[in-house]
Amino acid sequence: QGSPEEKERFISANTTPVKLDPGLDSLDYRDRDLSINEKQKPSESPIDRYKMVHIIFLIHGVGILMPWNMFITAKGYFENYKLNTPISEKAVYRSEFMFYLGIVSQVSNAVISCINTFFQFGGQASTRRIAIALFSMVIIFIFTVVMAMVDTSEIPLTFFIITMVSASLLNCCAGVYQNSTFGLAAILPMKYTNAIVLGTNLSGIFTSVINIISIAGSPNPRTSAVYYFIVAIVVLLVAFDCYFLLPLTKFYQYYSGSVKAAAQSHVQQVNMVCGDYVRELIKSIKIYGTVCKKIWLQLFGVWCTFCVSLILFPSIQSNIQMVRQTIPGPNGTQLTTTVLFSEEFEKSGYWVSIFCFLSFNLFAFLGNLTSEFIKWPGPKRVWIPIVLRALILIPVYLLCNYQPMKFQRRFPVYIESDVVFIIAGIVMAFTSGYYSSLTMMYGPKEVEPSMMGRAGMMMAFFLVLGITSGVNLSLVLTRLVTYPVADGDM
Repeated sequence: QGSPEEKERFISANTTPVKLDPGLDSLDYRDRDLSINEKQKPSESPIDRYKMVHIIFLIHGVGILMPWNMFITAKGYFENYKLNTPISEKAVYRSEFMFYLGIVSQVSNAVISCINTFFQFGGQASTRRIAIALFSMVIIFIFTVVMAMVDTSEIPLTFFIITMVSASLLNCCAGVYQNSTFGLAAILPMKYTNAIVLGTNLSGIFTSVINIISIAGSPNPRTSAVYYFIVAIVVLLVAFDCYFLLPLTKFYQYYSGSVKAAAQSHVQQVNMVCGDYVRELIKSIKIYGTVCKKIWLQLFGVWCTFCVSLILFPSIQSNIQMVRQTIPGPNGTQLTTTVLFSEEFEKSGYWVSIFCFLSFNLFAFLGNLTSEFIKWPGPKRVWIPIVLRALILIPVYLLCNYQPMKFQRRFPVYIESDVVFIIAGIVMAFTSGYYSSLTMMYGPKEVEPSMMGRAGMMMAFFLVLGITSGVNLSLVLTRLVTYPVADGDM
């Protein structure tokens, strides 16, 4: 449960052994009143029995991105059902719905993550904020289900505004939830931070599979959306229960107790030196500066990884169409046909659902898993392959058959191969999962135990900042390589 080097960071000659209450994961009921120190050496951390703490953080990872995944998966419900009315059929807010949803969601997430990271004292993630955020997210989704039941065909603009406000509030809560959860995991061995990242991609796999099943069954968009949102509510309620289970485990008590002791000693020193709020604030800012100097390579790494991933996925990747070729037809005519799959495969939505959404989430998840066993390169050089990834993959994607609706390319398609695109998508997703896990695990371990909470929250903030940057830069990149055309010119 963590390398010897990780354990040594929490143990020193001047540290008083941490005494723990019996944990939820203790199965020896005959000795349940004994403290851990009576049964083992102070330098030994408890065992994470049945991987309970690991599973709890995995569930939190699923919960963090489940709301966002459910909203983007319900694209057909919003664009083709709720906003597909005579009033809003040609409205900009319908045709550009996903763009507005992405901007509103990710900007809100980034702003709140920034506030949650830097406007606090004590340096540790607030567990109370997690509970409040989860409860608020459940309420918002209940409201979303109610809105799905209401007839809004006469007020599509009002529904659009309400949806944007709901998405903003939802992602504000998700920002607090994500940021604070990474702060909690930062005090544990590295694999527990990775468990959160694993959970986020598990969430994507789950929603992608549900989307494919929906296409196969062709259900009503409204019914699908209601089911999606109810599933999100259930997942969030499970995560809410896990929030209360975590402090009851001996494993978490051990590490949190060690860090709290170090943090309390540090806070006392700050108060003795500063003596008032203003000086304490200045001191806190200096501490963040110290943390940033120690982990700036990891901060850049996680930002660049997610920025590149969100530039390419889903905006560009979902608009790369199947390659078509011209073959001789009867009586000297020319026929246009697809190469790898049938025309119906693309029209029915399987092409995007499988080789965009499912492919990305599945191989990103495999990249996360790989980082559990292989950690290369180290924290000081991990930025090098991350930068090379950006320089290679972005041009490759743009040279493929990228054909966004109502836009014309400024230059020809140079990579006319579905196989090359599929391989590029797999490489992009796998490296996204692998390097995001590495950087998120490396960051908090580069600082002292008393600063690990701050480091974890800063890493989570730069993760969100990377997502927000990618969403916005994706639009800029689209305008650089394509230009809009009128319906009659297409």
